[in-house]
Amino acid sequence: MSSVEVQHQQPEPATSLIPTLPGAHYTDPAIFEREQSRIFQRHWFAAARSSDLSEPGNFRTVDVGGESVVIVRGRDRSLRAFLNVCRHRGARLCMEDSGTVRRSLQCPYHAWTYGLDGSLVAAPNLNSMHDVNRDEYGLVKVALREWLGTVWVCLADEPPSFADTVQAAVSGRLGDHETIEEWGIDELVVGRRITYDVKANWKLIVENFMECYHCATIHPELTEVLPEFADGYAAQYFVGHGAEFGEEISGFTVDGQGGFGKLAGVGESHDRRYYAITVNPQVFINLVPDHVIFHRMYPMAVDRTVVECDWLYTQDVIDSGADLSKSVELFHRVNQQDFDACERCQPAMSSKAYAAGGVLVPSEHHIGEFRDWVADAISD
Repeated sequence: MSSVEVQHQQPEPATSLIPTLPGAHYTDPAIFEREQSRIFQRHWFAAARSSDLSEPGNFRTVDVGGESVVIVRGRDRSLRAFLNVCRHRGARLCMEDSGTVRRSLQCPYHAWTYGLDGSLVAAPNLNSMHDVNRDEYGLVKVALREWLGTVWVCLADEPPSFADTVQAAVSGRLGDHETIEEWGIDELVVGRRITYDVKANWKLIVENFMECYHCATIHPELTEVLPEFADGYAAQYFVGHGAEFGEEISGFTVDGQGGFGKLAGVGESHDRRYYAITVNPQVFINLVPDHVIFHRMYPMAVDRTVVECDWLYTQDVIDSGADLSKSVELFHRVNQQDFDACERCQPAMSSKAYAAGGVLVPSEHHIGEFRDWVADAISD
């Protein structure tokens, strides 16, 4: 069997336990490369927060499926995305993670220059090369959508339906994709951003986020705020279900106190509840009455994943100078606890004890669905 072939599962036994992916799927660089091309280059990828590129000339570079993508705000205030590659000799245009240019992107190698719309506008001696079609040698465009205040890009020549993939993941969790509009995520602002460099395969992080069988073991602060999590059932286990705050809990904070009042659009049926949403392949959204926590994962290697986490609040909360520390600290601890667990698992993925994989208990059945989604995506 080639190292990049999907390692098919044995027939599931007649038991309550469900098999996981084999260990090699978390350690084999060839499998990771196949995931890069068949998952991350073919699906919508949450690349950045729209507000990170608020002014014309702002740009950000993001690794998507092994390709460098540059996202830039044009003079017309529209966002566009391009492969971060000069059409002349292939030099990388933007070496920085983010920055601001005036009116163009210029290759530092031979000074080929591109407008913020990606068009070739200048190059040394270009006027003497009359047969060069400037339109033909513009930057290679990447599909882009904005939703929930987020820039989503897709490298596929024919991107999948945004409604049938990204929005369907939200509706599959909440019952419809319109409900999430109650939180007004487009208008929220970043109160705090923490970037985590996790020494674990991206799938371990997704699988961990999707279940709560571990919550009573490693999340004492979270189960204090959301007591039902101690029973091992994740909030996203039930369509439309939100985990209810404990009776003595007044805010989604590290000590269960405080908070900033319910967001104006959040209905009473969603007050004092927590909702978790996974959008394959690399987004986690956490909804609570007074703020939103939004994770974007960037798989960097088979055993390394960068996770960028934004805590989003209303502009009024930020302008008031309110102390966000207790609000941020709760899920920061959850993240640290989760990522420590993932890093404990990663070394064992190459053990012969895990060569055939592990098992899932019944409450983790949705991880089995994620397993099937990954296997189908990289299968021939």
